[in-house]
Amino acid sequence: MTRGNIAGNLIRFSIPLLLGNLFQQLYNMVDTWVIGQTGDKAAYAAVGNVGSITNILIGFFMGLATGASVVIAQYFGSKDEKRVGRAVHTALLLTLVLSVAFTAIGVTMTPYILKLMLHVDIETADAGVFPAARDYLTIYFSGIAAQMLYNMCSGIMRAVGDSDRPFAFLLVATGINIGLDFLFVYYGNMGVRGVAFATVISQTVSALLSLSVLFRTDSWIRVRLKDLRFDPDCLKKVLKIGLPAGIQTALTAFSNVFVQSYISGTNGAPEIASMTPAEIQEINMSSWTTYSKIDAFFFLPMQSMSLAMTTFVGQNLGINNVDRAKKGTRVAWLICTATVVTAMIPVLIFAPSLARFFQKDGHIVSGAVMLLRCLTPFYLFSCVNQVLLGSIRGAGNSTTPMIIMLSNFVGMRQIYLYIMTNHISNDLLPVGLGYPFGWFCCSVTMLVYYFFFFDFSKYRITKDRDAGEKAVGRA
Repeated sequence: MTRGNIAGNLIRFSIPLLLGNLFQQLYNMVDTWVIGQTGDKAAYAAVGNVGSITNILIGFFMGLATGASVVIAQYFGSKDEKRVGRAVHTALLLTLVLSVAFTAIGVTMTPYILKLMLHVDIETADAGVFPAARDYLTIYFSGIAAQMLYNMCSGIMRAVGDSDRPFAFLLVATGINIGLDFLFVYYGNMGVRGVAFATVISQTVSALLSLSVLFRTDSWIRVRLKDLRFDPDCLKKVLKIGLPAGIQTALTAFSNVFVQSYISGTNGAPEIASMTPAEIQEINMSSWTTYSKIDAFFFLPMQSMSLAMTTFVGQNLGINNVDRAKKGTRVAWLICTATVVTAMIPVLIFAPSLARFFQKDGHIVSGAVMLLRCLTPFYLFSCVNQVLLGSIRGAGNSTTPMIIMLSNFVGMRQIYLYIMTNHISNDLLPVGLGYPFGWFCCSVTMLVYYFFFFDFSKYRITKDRDAGEKAVGRA
């Protein structure tokens, strides 16, 4: 990351990340697709709409994992072997401690978050979306430790430039997940419980494979049980970078629960107006589920480039190469924008076919196509957000991006939804436009901060650029 062609380095590094994110997304997509083929609308809506709930905890942890990755990347860039080791052991021990807490919190909070999202009484709700979503989330959170371990281990490997093995392990786990989905749902008749168990088992495999690398490698990131302890300095730095990122992601996810609540309460289209409120809710939430499964794939190249920029900037500031960090940010935005535009065109053209792939119901397909064609062009704003987010975090500043994103993804979006649903329209499309409204506001704010207030040179690690570059050359 510190020498050679910037575009080539970023693309080579981000492709395994992109493929890894793609296969990680396949976990939930395959779960949703398999359930969709059973014709159970309530189960389909349940599995497809719980992402905002799981991301409250997983998103918070991923922020901490990002903090650990930045710290390790910076120490690795400055060739400080001892501190790399201390940071790795601190990060892994933090994961083990939090996995116990998050399991308990996730299982306990599930029914109450669902009550908020679905507008139901948890004491009497024994039909519709609620029971299916409750069963799925309870099993999912019971096995959340495996996902946390995989994400932290893969973040450690990426920080030192290894994005290939995390992808390979994810590929294996995805294959297991797909096979178990069909086995448990079609042959075991386990419904949403089946897809939840398949997810937990496959994530456990990826976690074990990742841990095996850290315990057996001869590199600086090798883990030894006797060295598992918190290093105060490393922990402080991980939390300084990771906590703002984690809080931002968790609060954004919690805000999305409210967005899901707005969607679950939207009016039905004229052709379904005669249905019961529960049936209308299933149709609208299923339409949103189909849209969100395709929507998730748009974010994959943006998220991958954001992760690549975190490592790129971290390593280059580790040797005080400020100019390269700046140039890399511009190159990353161009690559990200070109990729999203290329993906956008076939989605707009083939939206009906894509929607029918998940669910054949005509009302659901119609709603999903409307959302896809109206919301997709706005992803160009997210390219700005994700690239600048990764770049600024890579420098070690997570607080400002947290404030910017929370202000727009939570604050501005909730203001929009309140005004829209109470004073203008409570239909599905106007409510769905709350997402791109937040992206637009965030991109404007992020650009203003980056060009007028942010300074890479304040975050350099070494004082002597030439010394740092010589250390990299010797390594």
